[in-house]
Amino acid sequence: MEESAKPGLRICEGDCAVLKRDEVFKAVLVLRRRKVIFEKQWFYLDNAIGHIYGTTFEVSSGGSLQPKKKMEETTTETKEAGTDNRNIIDDGKSQKLTHDDIKALKDKGIKGQEIVQQLIENSTTFRGKTEFAQDKYIKKKKKKYEAVITIVKPSTRILSTMYYAREPGKINHLRYDTLAQMLTLGNIRAGNKMIVMETCAGLVLGAIMERMGGYGSVIQMYPGGGPVRAATSCFGFPESFFNTLYEFPLSKVDSLVSGTFSSETLPSEPEYNVPVEEESNGSLDEKQTLIQETEEESSTEAVMESNETEEQETMDLAAEDTEYKESKEKGNKENIREKQRKQQERRRKLVETAALLEEKNADGLIVASRFHPTPLLLSLLEFVAPSRPFVVYCQYKEPLLECYTKLREKGGVINLKLSETWLRNYQCSEDNLNSKGHEGQ
Repeated sequence: MEESAKPGLRICEGDCAVLKRDEVFKAVLVLRRRKVIFEKQWFYLDNAIGHIYGTTFEVSSGGSLQPKKKMEETTTETKEAGTDNRNIIDDGKSQKLTHDDIKALKDKGIKGQEIVQQLIENSTTFRGKTEFAQDKYIKKKKKKYEAVITIVKPSTRILSTMYYAREPGKINHLRYDTLAQMLTLGNIRAGNKMIVMETCAGLVLGAIMERMGGYGSVIQMYPGGGPVRAATSCFGFPESFFNTLYEFPLSKVDSLVSGTFSSETLPSEPEYNVPVEEESNGSLDEKQTLIQETEEESSTEAVMESNETEEQETMDLAAEDTEYKESKEKGNKENIREKQRKQQERRRKLVETAALLEEKNADGLIVASRFHPTPLLLSLLEFVAPSRPFVVYCQYKEPLLECYTKLREKGGVINLKLSETWLRNYQCSEDNLNSKGHEGQ
């Protein structure tokens, strides 16, 4: 299967990948000889390059990753289980192996799977536990002693789960189930022309771009000097996806509506002027004049030889100094020209985006920001075509209630709903899931 896998399914250098260990995720850039620290483990991703996404690796000595072999079936001894846990006393004396014994096993290079097996064999209460308690014990010990990492391809669900667990404030506490409902209610699909206003580190934008698959156009409205796309970059989209992405500052929406829009001034964009070239040979001429005067004042052969040596050293230093200044000035001019080129490109893109918005035929609008939704929604609805859906997310219900009331009073909106999503996690054993599945059939 590995030989026939498509290139897009393999881990390549420069890819954006997600490391997974149990229910913990971390987005990384796959680079050679770059140390990665994840869940108190450090390793290199060199050996992962070329393998298929979803492969599980073990962290060996030296930080190298090795594909994890399939687990052997547990022996009949470990499958023995009790009927209940009432007689089990957790006094800390049931494990015969001490911390020193476990440390010695690690020093010998014994893998985590073998350490877990020895912990099971040296536990006096393991066989008396129920099967569910045994599974729980094994999972707990594996998490502690097995250095196992799975590398998966980024997706909306994975990145949403990662951000919600690590930095929920950056995405306004937006859960993946809520994001999924927003994409469905907004009718996000390939070929759409979507307007997005979000302050969720680019997660909502990335989810929309992933569902559209690089077809259509996405217009990101942003506050301040520029858009934030930290989460969007974690998706690892190809360059063609960003060709369909446009951006427009919120500060220019009113001028676009009133017809006074101008692209001459961009938010937080200073003007760059190329300075006039200056002569840089003055210092060298002065030093050469001083050297000539010194030669004329010399009287003895020894002094003349000394002056000639000093003359050569001074000329070398002056030449190096001049070369350094010229290269620095050249570098500054190139940087300024590059900034001017980027500014012109940004201004051109801004004009294109304004033209797209002025058509007022967007297929949908998604708002998920920390700002009050009412003024944002009322101003951005001007660019949405009639009978097209829009979705507004807010972390708190009070601003949404006010927005709902305002839209009701204004009119012109049908099928307006205010809802709250909720998610419940169930804990059940695998056997219960299987039995329920057979009953359903």
